Amino acid sequence: MAMKLYVGGLAYSATEKELEDLFAEQGKVVSAIIIKDRDSGQSKGFGFVEMEDDTEAQNAIKNLTGKELNGRSITVNQARPQEDRRSGGSDYRR
Repeated sequence: MAMKLYVGGLAYSATEKELEDLFAEQGKVVSAIIIKDRDSGQSKGFGFVEMEDDTEAQNAIKNLTGKELNGRSITVNQARPQEDRRSGGSDYRR
């Protein structure tokens, strides 16, 4: 089963290809995305990598946390489930 990893501390100049290549050294990468601002397209400095194998993902967490990518030390953790954003303030009561 695939494991999704959160990658923080990314340089704004980092590319998805660089992220994928870095994690590919640890195992099979299913996907690598960098989160960008919706309006400007500028990187927000974090992204997600999905790895095919849980053991390889755990090794990536251990081996890549603190490693430099484009001059910045990155943080790697198992990603938490995405929060439900559908409420959009509709639950507001006076």
